[in-house]
Amino acid sequence: MTGEVAAGDYRDVVLFLATAGVVVPIFRRWNLSPILGFLGAGVILGPFGLGAFHLAVPWLSYFTIKNPAQMTQLADFGVVFLLFAIGLELSWERLQTMRHLVFGLGGLQVALCAAAIASMAMLFGQDPVAAALIGSALALSSTAIVMPLLAEQKRQYSRPGRVTFSVLLFQDLAVAPILVTIAVLGGHRGESFSPKLLLAFAPAALGVLGLVVLGRLVLRPMMRSVAKAKSEELFVAASLLVVIGAGLVAAVTGLSMALGAFIAGLLLAETEYRREVETTVEPFKGLLLGLFFVSVGSGLDLSLLAAELVLIVGSMLGLMVLNGGIIFGLARAFGLRSGAATETAMLLAASGEFAFVVLSAAVEEGLLDRQLSQTILVSSTLSMFCIPILAATGAMIGRRASRGTRPVLPELEHTGEPKVLVVGYGRVGKLVAEMLTRHQIPWMAIERVPKLIEAGRRAGHDVFFGDASRSELLQRFGLNAVLALVVTMDSPEATEAVVVNARELRPDLTIVARARDAQQAKRLYELGASDAVPETIEASLQLSEALLVGIGIPTGSVIASIHQRRDEFRKELNNPDALGGRGRRIRQH
Repeated sequence: MTGEVAAGDYRDVVLFLATAGVVVPIFRRWNLSPILGFLGAGVILGPFGLGAFHLAVPWLSYFTIKNPAQMTQLADFGVVFLLFAIGLELSWERLQTMRHLVFGLGGLQVALCAAAIASMAMLFGQDPVAAALIGSALALSSTAIVMPLLAEQKRQYSRPGRVTFSVLLFQDLAVAPILVTIAVLGGHRGESFSPKLLLAFAPAALGVLGLVVLGRLVLRPMMRSVAKAKSEELFVAASLLVVIGAGLVAAVTGLSMALGAFIAGLLLAETEYRREVETTVEPFKGLLLGLFFVSVGSGLDLSLLAAELVLIVGSMLGLMVLNGGIIFGLARAFGLRSGAATETAMLLAASGEFAFVVLSAAVEEGLLDRQLSQTILVSSTLSMFCIPILAATGAMIGRRASRGTRPVLPELEHTGEPKVLVVGYGRVGKLVAEMLTRHQIPWMAIERVPKLIEAGRRAGHDVFFGDASRSELLQRFGLNAVLALVVTMDSPEATEAVVVNARELRPDLTIVARARDAQQAKRLYELGASDAVPETIEASLQLSEALLVGIGIPTGSVIASIHQRRDEFRKELNNPDALGGRGRRIRQH
């Protein structure tokens, strides 16, 4: 019958989804990166794992990836989405603030580690181009594994955490030029270097320029139009269109799809839609990146590990010692103490996900031998499995070295980051923000109405588009680091959703919420608000104050009585007998 589909056609997809459903919860429970689980699952389920025994044990074929090549085509989108997310994380302001570490330490790390590894490769008989590609690939650490590990250990705000992030940031920036260089060299294989060869970069440069110009003209108006539609589904569709569309435009101009997505991310990072887009594409990025690592694992020939065990393990150890030694020396030169420098070196010593991207691109362009690439990737994969152990050891060394020293608080480390998050930038939210500005308290606002966002950004304020009722978006806006959250929206349902999610994420956070009346204020106290301000009561108190002063009652006496009545209202609304004891506990935060 037309349209009939065999169940086997979707076996690989079902197998991957089942793997994700099993791997992610288990590895999160063990406080390990799911990426390692996807890599291991790919190795086990691949043709060189269980697939090697399917002839002897036929039923194993049901648990084996049938078509790795077909899966790879879809898995490549994992890298596309990863680079898009990296682009969204960057901004000119952030680069300016961290330029010393990003371009200084990060640039030297990539250059020196790549040169050292390339030199070793040439000693083993590789030609200069192949050696340079190997060095460039293995000098890049794993952002996808290291940063979640730092977050889980709550060390992302420590000195080693910030330095590690800066170096990873430069590494991520370096991927795009490396991929462009590989594409150009692949198109001019066998040519000796000459000034004319530099002209080969012209189409790539024009392609990048075209993407930037097109993005600046189209992206913001398109996202504004979508935001005005107030449709979550349409926003998801527009976000996916930006990622995939930018990738396809780049591919048409001869660049990689990943580079196009990276440029689109950079352009969106300067807009008010940055965090909402980031939150929207995160599930797709996580799933496709997991598929990418399963694909990588399934392509690893484990027979190489058995046949060349000494070479592969020796290469892995040599790589980590070489990278770690160089990073330790650079960290010390940039002012880190020995404990912090050791922790940074151990976090960045192993290889990362971009080694697979760079080496695969080099093989496709005929610049690197496939067999050699497989051997390097096996060694690289083993080093990635060592990252949790290296991170734990580095954290232990860092804690011992910093024992007795004053800890660095997040708010002191991030002097330019917001201390208060304002949800709703209408009339009330704008007035609250103005008062925060008068007291020189950094703030950031989340709003759903494009007109209000544009007005705020024209005035030079950090106002962003987003649905704050989602926990993941609040986290994207740095809820874990702010001192307080103020909710000024006029929708009772939306206000309650924000309070509930914020309280679950931060039990210690000060949450001040706007309420329509006393009944809603009681409800907000029940849900976890530290303070709820009813509009009807406040309006009555202000009217009373104006009336009493107007008929001649002394101002001081009026103000004192107003404050007293306000406290009485607060006690009534936050009565532990009426609220089951919840109110008093909240007030004690």
